[in-house]
Amino acid sequence: MSFVATPKVNFISAVFFDVSVILPQALGFFRECMAVSFLSHELSDLCIGKPALKSLPISATVGEALFALRQSGEAYVSVWTSDSSKPETKSCAGKLCMVDILCYLCAKDNISSPAAALKNPVSVLLSKEAAALVRCVESHSRVIDALDLILEGAHILLVPIRSRKKLQPHHSGIFCWLTPEDFARFFFNSISVFSPIAACSVTQLGLVRSTDILAVHHHDPALSALPLIHRALAEQTSVAVVTEDRKLIGEISPSTLTGCDESVAAALAVLSAGDFMAYIDWCTSPPDAAVRALKSLLKKKGMHEMVELMDVVSKPVLSSSTSSSSDEEGEIRKRPRRLRRLGSYSSRMGRRSEEAIVCHPGSSLVAVMVQALAHRVGYVWVVEEDYGLVGIVVLRDILKVFRDQFAEQFLIS
Repeated sequence: MSFVATPKVNFISAVFFDVSVILPQALGFFRECMAVSFLSHELSDLCIGKPALKSLPISATVGEALFALRQSGEAYVSVWTSDSSKPETKSCAGKLCMVDILCYLCAKDNISSPAAALKNPVSVLLSKEAAALVRCVESHSRVIDALDLILEGAHILLVPIRSRKKLQPHHSGIFCWLTPEDFARFFFNSISVFSPIAACSVTQLGLVRSTDILAVHHHDPALSALPLIHRALAEQTSVAVVTEDRKLIGEISPSTLTGCDESVAAALAVLSAGDFMAYIDWCTSPPDAAVRALKSLLKKKGMHEMVELMDVVSKPVLSSSTSSSSDEEGEIRKRPRRLRRLGSYSSRMGRRSEEAIVCHPGSSLVAVMVQALAHRVGYVWVVEEDYGLVGIVVLRDILKVFRDQFAEQFLIS
């Protein structure tokens, strides 16, 4: 009996031939599955564990907005208006944070009388574009569609909170909020899907903004940076503090200022940018020597009301428009003011303003995302080895890269 041996080389060639045919089909099928998976995600998936956003009526005062921020411990409060003919129908007029109040108190018309400024209506803090920065979105909306609203300029998406019984209607004002950071975490959790670009450098992807960088010299008055701080808040970036030769030595970040209280306005009014960086790191409990030195500077400049602002311990008087139980109010009166706010996430984690979050021009996209998400900021500074400032990478620009890549890979517009 004779056997005919099959040449191994022919068998191996056949296997490779089959793989070369099957592999593209398998990859195509995998992309289709991922497209279906991404498209199946709803905003409610991103809202798990999110607390309700504190809300205020448009009739509230700046002081009441300040108290609401202290009480909630959140970065933002929302402001709502109602239709006079249909009081039960409400619409969001915008959102506010501590940085809005600090910039307002230090404005030219208010810096000499901050106490009076706190009595003004909260509407003075809202810009003409305020309503466009906050968008109400249904919880069953696709994540990819909601992302488009963020890329169009929305800072916050308000999503009705689901209860066990029913979904809260829009006019109830009970919402949680989503920011670009929430969308970045969503994409980061599936970063392997975008592997071709995840390993690319931020320079290769064109993500480094190198022009029109918001920066101030460390010896400049901090008050001169006020327009830059306000703009950084609007652009969700930060203000770099640099030396004369453009070396980055720190930052004045809106994300850090959101964890401060109103007494920081006094420091912003008289300190240099470099000293202000140090003070905001102490904002929850500044050393007595620093407080005495600051008060002395304020008195020399005749800013006595700013000194009084630092000494204020009691909360602002609340009107009937702000909802709060008497027990809660009494408890807040008993607590020392500086213990009511815990400071920003970065300060609680031990990061100081002198320790700005940085990367290099050759840093990969995934490495930059890790930096931004770990420190809860919407940007990362780009520096050379000697800390020469190159530019900044903004989380919103990263989201656009993901959106474009998603459309290109899965042919979804």
